[in-house]
Amino acid sequence: MEKSGKNVTRRDFVKASVATASFTIIPRHVLGGPQQTAPSDKLNIAAVGVGGMGKNNVKAVAATENIVALCDVDQEYAGPVFELYPNAKRYIDFREMLDAHKDIDAVIVATPDHSHAVVAMAAMQLGKHVYVQKPITHSVYEARMLTEAARQYKVQTQMGNQGHSGDGTRLICEWIWSGAIGTVRQVHAWTNRPVWPQGVEVDRPADTPPVPDTLNWDLWLGPASYRPYHPDYLPDKWRAWWDFGTGSLGDLGCHVLDAVFWALKLKYPVSVEGNISTYWGGFWEYTEPKNETYPRSTIVRYHFPARDDQPPVDVTWWDGGLLPPRPAELEEGRRMGDEDGGLLFIGDKGTLMTGCYGKNPRLIPEAKMQAFTKPEATIPRIPEGISGHEMDWVRACKDGQPASSNFDYSGPLSEMVLMGNLAVRFPYKRLLWDGLNIQITNDEAANAYVKRDYRSGWNL
Repeated sequence: MEKSGKNVTRRDFVKASVATASFTIIPRHVLGGPQQTAPSDKLNIAAVGVGGMGKNNVKAVAATENIVALCDVDQEYAGPVFELYPNAKRYIDFREMLDAHKDIDAVIVATPDHSHAVVAMAAMQLGKHVYVQKPITHSVYEARMLTEAARQYKVQTQMGNQGHSGDGTRLICEWIWSGAIGTVRQVHAWTNRPVWPQGVEVDRPADTPPVPDTLNWDLWLGPASYRPYHPDYLPDKWRAWWDFGTGSLGDLGCHVLDAVFWALKLKYPVSVEGNISTYWGGFWEYTEPKNETYPRSTIVRYHFPARDDQPPVDVTWWDGGLLPPRPAELEEGRRMGDEDGGLLFIGDKGTLMTGCYGKNPRLIPEAKMQAFTKPEATIPRIPEGISGHEMDWVRACKDGQPASSNFDYSGPLSEMVLMGNLAVRFPYKRLLWDGLNIQITNDEAANAYVKRDYRSGWNL
């Protein structure tokens, strides 16, 4: 935030905000009239992990806000982004950035998944608002901790599942809530991921090439167990590896399953079961995986209990080229979903199909869609003049009204997604889940992965 020219300094303002456990918007007239820049006019934003998706997140807010600091452990990969913002201070270690740059109001976190939680938690503990790429964490436990921390530190949050700010997810909710397809007891979700190498044919590299001079490998590993550097992990293949990424489900689940979670008012599943393309042990006895990447293809079956006026529902996830059965009412030659994936909501009065991100919801067959009278909009849309998911978060940081995918919503959604990965790691068995107490009740080996171990020197 920019200095007012009065006696209220930036440090005093942020300190007072944290002390009162709220983010206070000071009217312009209090700070000296129309020629003064109020703290609420511009945020000082920093970003951690800017070489990949982070560059798009920064670009989305740069036109109206101050980009004051950029941090990335790979200086070559992030180099082109650094050049776009010459006035932003550059850092390699996010801890040094947060310690040295006291004027930061908000932080974008777009590192690989395994570092999301430690970066976001450090920022929130300092009273910084956070925008965190999906899923917000690497483990179920971390997602719960970030959700609770956002409430404790009273910061504004947003997960990077941009479809949640669009009309598609809202239309899906409104149509289902209006009874357009009747009672929903079954949903299928799928993605075209992985689009990177993973599966039993991909194992830990045996060779140990030198670490590039422009990369801080130790910081890239962060809380993950130490292993030698290899280009098979970065900059864009980390999603495949259990230690770093969250696989196909983590990559697209928070996009594809978003509308399911919202429309069906889901929270914690009571059981999850995973089937995978290749198994590393017996069907009924767990053994440690022989390789360190996610399977090439998975099917994950979630069972949710009754909620309010809705009955129990089964949600099935498909990836790696696997698809659910084609609905009989879908016209011949018509594609299910879109190139990234899709959804089938199966109700007792019809079927609703969508693409990824909640795009293009349609009742099928198309004749039924043409005859459908759409209900009136009941869910608030992103305010007029707010362009994009990131800017909805900026708006929340300024006016204090939560962003569309704040952690009270996206934290439990991330938990759902990551619980599916526990079933993938321990396939061919039904894991019983006690969501309130964050534990698997029928498998001690699987329960040990609910909360990950951190490398020495790192903690949440």
